Formats: sequence, C-alpha cells, structure tokens
Amino acid sequence: MSDLSTLIQPDRGQAARTIHLIDAKGFDTWLAAQPPRHRAAAAAQKLAPTAYSSAILPGDGPEDWSVVTVVANVDRLTPWCLAKLAETLPEGAYRVEGREPGKALYGWLAAQYKFDRYKKAETKPQGPRVLLTGDPVKMEEAQRLAAVTFKLRDRINTGANDMGPADLEAAAADLAKAYGATLTVVKGAEIEKGYGMLHAVGKAAGKGREPRLIEIEWGNPEHPRIAIIGKGVCFDSGGLDIKPAAGMRLMKKDMGGAAHALALAELVMQNRLPVRLHMLVPAVENSISGEAARPGDVMISRKGITVENSNTDAEGRLILGDALTKAAEGNPELVFDFATLTGAARVALGADLQALFANDDALAAEILAAGEAESDPIWRMPLYDPYKEMLKSDVADMLNAAEAPFGGAITAALFLKEFVPEKAQWAHLDIFCWNGSHKPGRPKGAEAVSLRATWKVLKDRYGG
Repeated sequence: MSDLSTLIQPDRGQAARTIHLIDAKGFDTWLAAQPPRHRAAAAAQKLAPTAYSSAILPGDGPEDWSVVTVVANVDRLTPWCLAKLAETLPEGAYRVEGREPGKALYGWLAAQYKFDRYKKAETKPQGPRVLLTGDPVKMEEAQRLAAVTFKLRDRINTGANDMGPADLEAAAADLAKAYGATLTVVKGAEIEKGYGMLHAVGKAAGKGREPRLIEIEWGNPEHPRIAIIGKGVCFDSGGLDIKPAAGMRLMKKDMGGAAHALALAELVMQNRLPVRLHMLVPAVENSISGEAARPGDVMISRKGITVENSNTDAEGRLILGDALTKAAEGNPELVFDFATLTGAARVALGADLQALFANDDALAAEILAAGEAESDPIWRMPLYDPYKEMLKSDVADMLNAAEAPFGGAITAALFLKEFVPEKAQWAHLDIFCWNGSHKPGRPKGAEAVSLRATWKVLKDRYGG
C-alpha cells in the first residue's frame, strides 16, 4: 500500500505547480484569455472541452509550467475529477488554483493505488504526486477512506489461494485487535449444529478452508446497535451446479461483500461512531467434493426455516440467511448487508450501478441521496412480494432459488428478507465491486462500491 500521508499534504505555501480547472461551458472564454504560447500548447496537446482532457502550459522558464484540466463542473467537484492527473502527471507537488480540492482529494489518492503483491518490484518506482490542501479535516477524512479502500481492493484482488476463510478470519482478528473489539469465530461442530445453511455451502472445502462465522463486536452496549454483514464466499465454483470456465474466472471476488463489511466496520471504529457495532462475515468456499451439498438436499436454517437446495450456485443467500438470523438475535435497529449476489442485478443495472433493496422507504432515500452526494451510484430495486411465490418448494418451507428465469435479483432479496430482524431497518446491496476496464481513479480490478454512500448514511445518522 502507498504511504497515503505523502500523497496529500497540508498547504503551507510551499513550492508547487498550479492546476487550473475549467469546464465545457467556460472552455472558450478561458482559451480566448490565454497568451499565444498557452493556446499553442493546448492545441498541440489536443485539449478539448471534455472531462479529463488536460494540457501542460509552459511558463517563463523550462521548469516553470502548470497544468490545465477540464472537469464536468467547476462548481461541483467530484471524487474523480483530478484522478487522471494523479495517474499521469510527473512526480511533484500540485495546488489547485484558487480553491480547495474537496472531494477530489479521495480520487487523487485512489488513483495512485497499485496491486503488486505478485509482481517483481519496480527498479525505478514512480515518485509521489502530491496534492496540497488547506483543509486538514478533509485531508484526514480522505486518507482514512482511501486507506480502507486500498485494503478492500487488496483483499478482493488477492487470489483465492491466499484469501480463503482463514485469511478473512485473520483480517478480522487484526481489525479487532487494532480497535479493541471482541472477535468471535464459530466453526466446526458448532457451525454444523447451529448454522445449517452455512455448513451446507462450505462443508465440501478442504482442510483449513472450513466454513465459519466471523463476528466483531465493538462500542458501548448502551449505544444504538447496528449490524454490518458481508458475504464471504472466498471462491465460488458453483458447487455441483458447476459454473462454466468463463463464469468462474472472477470468482475470487465473491468475497467482495466481506471486504466491504470489513471496510465499513473499520470506518465505524476508526471514527469512534457512537454505535454498538456487530459485524458478521459468513466465510466459506463453495467447492466440489464427495461432501458437497446436492440439488434437492433440504437444509435447516438457524431460524428453523427449511430450505430446499434448488441450485448449489445460489449459495450466497444461504450463508447470509444464517448470518442475518444471528444478527437478529441482538435486536439491531439498522442492518446493512453487502453481497456479490446475483448476475441478474448486473443484467439489469450493469457493473457501475449497484442494486439496493430496502424494507424502509426512508432508509432507501437516505442511501440514494448519499450515493448521489458521494458519486457512488446506487439504484433502488423493488422487494416485490408477489414474486415470493417463485420460492415455494414442494418438500420444504422454501427454495433457495426460483426456477423461473426472471427477476433473479428480486427473488434473492426476498429470500434474504425472510431472515431479517422484524423491527430493523434493512438494506441489502447487491454489488459487483469490479472494474472491467480502467477509469480514472478506478483501475481494472477490485473496487469499493456503495462504501462511501453507506458510510455517509452512518455518519449523518449517528453524528460521527
């Protein structure tokens, strides 16, 4: 991980190159006001009135230059508007002309992330690109958020051979130790006895990769209790309903929900939010062996609901169901769950929009507004109760997956709803957490999605 303290620093008037910001509506006016050498430089570098377009502007001496970049709106900076500069400018210090970078501080940091765990070290590594700010509070906020984002990306990018259930447990143990929280890990006979769906999904994995429920509790028990849950399927073969090779290629990221839960829990503890936190990660590997759960098997959930396994590749909702039941036993007032749950959500919304299901309109509105404010796009999907008919089983209380080919993200959310605490506000985020191609500040690979939005909701609610 990069040393984030070197990438944004307090502005004490030190030497730095200037970043000029313009947008499309002011482009022609700005260009007309420039000296001929700037207009020539802009033309040579094909500066255009489109976002992320930029050009180096010469000064009086060979080392005296500045940079101009086009943003979507100079009056409303987003996290990503300076991110391409953070990736492409020469090393050195930079200062935005006449204003604070604000939300762009986070994107400046996020753009300098690299996952190099498995690569040889660079012989001549790139020096830091430093952005100056006169707002120390915003600087610290951006550094904290970027730090947990880097950890989240690292965990998802790591190969499943190095990020199994035990590795998620180790990550939670480090987190608990760092913030004085209580760690509880349930596995072995206790999982088999008390968490029937979690056990069924993970029992085929080999020694050392057994299923487990990882829990962290932190905070004053007198404070409002919240639960944060993340799907921790460290690799998903699909089970006996095995995925094709193309579908299995990215299944190391099927623990992306767990990575988000760990990240959000760290933000809660790091910022000492006045809540009683209960983080739960059901961690498994959905493998194939003689112990694997079969289509048609009936599982007894922790809640006592019997579930017929209609599809072994619909495993995430099973482990989340048992985790939601455990969370309900603490009577939380608010529950967030994060899961790379359904391909149906991606068919509906694509990779960039994350699907939100919520049992409370006010909570849904808060999350959507926070997503808009943080440039963290989320779209609400319906919990359409009539579709629950598709989860009826002939032999058990429920199917885990509807056998009809429609509404897959909705029926998955309706399955989870059966295990949600009755009096709690609940939001289920069906997330993708992967960039299929590079975007400024968001390299190809693992990505934090819905994290900034849900963190803003918690801050706004509980006064962090």
